[in-house]
This record gives sequence, structure tokens and C-alpha cells, in this order.
Amino acid sequence: MKNKKVILVLAPHTDDGELGAGASIDRFIKEGNTVYYAAFSTAEQSLPENMPKDTLAKEVREATKMLGVPDENLFIFGYEVRKLNYVRQEILEHLIKIKKQIKPDLVLMPSLHDVHQDHTTVAQEGLRAFKDVSILGYELLWNNLSFDTTCFIKLEKENVEAKYKALQKYSSQKDRNYMSKVFVFAHAHTRGVQVGCNYAEAFEV
Repeated sequence: MKNKKVILVLAPHTDDGELGAGASIDRFIKEGNTVYYAAFSTAEQSLPENMPKDTLAKEVREATKMLGVPDENLFIFGYEVRKLNYVRQEILEHLIKIKKQIKPDLVLMPSLHDVHQDHTTVAQEGLRAFKDVSILGYELLWNNLSFDTTCFIKLEKENVEAKYKALQKYSSQKDRNYMSKVFVFAHAHTRGVQVGCNYAEAFEV
């Protein structure tokens, strides 16, 4: 990462990219790299009836902006949550179009071991679209029964703090236990201990 890179983050749902790689995104941007973010579902169908349907679309804009991703670098698609596997060809075509447009050097996407059907779809189609690009699969503990920690990105406290602040923009998801400050810092600290630093995020190569 010594030379400036173009990095693409693939998020099956809004917030997945921040949960899996938010601190690394913050580090990448602060080091001068260009980050793009593609979210495939705003999970409108999962929101309580009293919430506006565009809630998560607004929240992902605020969260990624907090990390330093410009609004023009954000791709938001409106596919139905838990049904991405029905539109996998359309997703692949979006990915190929984005690839031609931005020519990424590195792609961050869900782990191929992720058991959520939407995450699996994005990971598999991401691999098809970007098989000639460096790919790192990010970790979402609650969806990973197994995970190969074959890459670690070392982080500073400020990077983890930025991740937590970005996640706080998802007020609609605030009650989920993996959004808590305790969890965000404990997980980053655990991965840091593995590689001899204070904080880290782990990925699969």
C-alpha cells in the first residue's frame, strides 16, 4: 500500500463494509488512497413500519462520509434484502461496470466463508468479477463459522474510533450488539494481539 491505490469496498447491505473494514478504510483514506463503496441492498423490507424506507440509504451516506468516502464514490443499489441470490447476474454486471469505471487495485468484500445468503452472493460474484485483482475478504464474526486470518491490517486507536463513530450513524441499527463500542474495540484489540500491535482488522486473502 506504499503507492497510492484505488480501493473498492463491496457491501451486501449498508453497514457491512464499515463493520468488516471500517477502521482499515479510515487508515487507507488518511494515507491518501481513493476508496469507493458499493452497497447492494438498503434492506428496506427489514425496517420497522414506522421508519422511512430510505433510512439506511441516508445512514450509509453519513457513515461513509464520516470515514472520508466522498459521496460521488458511493454506489447504492436497491435490491431486496435476503434475495440477492435471485439477481446474481445483475450484480455481476454492476461489478463489471464498476471495475471498468474505477479500475480498482484492491477489493474488500465479505469472506467466502460467510454463511449469510446475500453475503455469499456478493463474495462469489465479486470473485468472478475481480479474479485478476487483489481481494481481501472481511470478517463478520456473527456470520463466520470459520475464517482464515491470512492478512492483518495494523491500526491505530484513531482508526478504530473512526469506525465506531461511523457505525453510530446507523441509528436504525443501534441495538445490535456488534454495534457497541465495547465490541468494536475488543474485536480490534483481539486481532491486534495476534500480530503484536494494539489494534488490527483481519482478512482472508
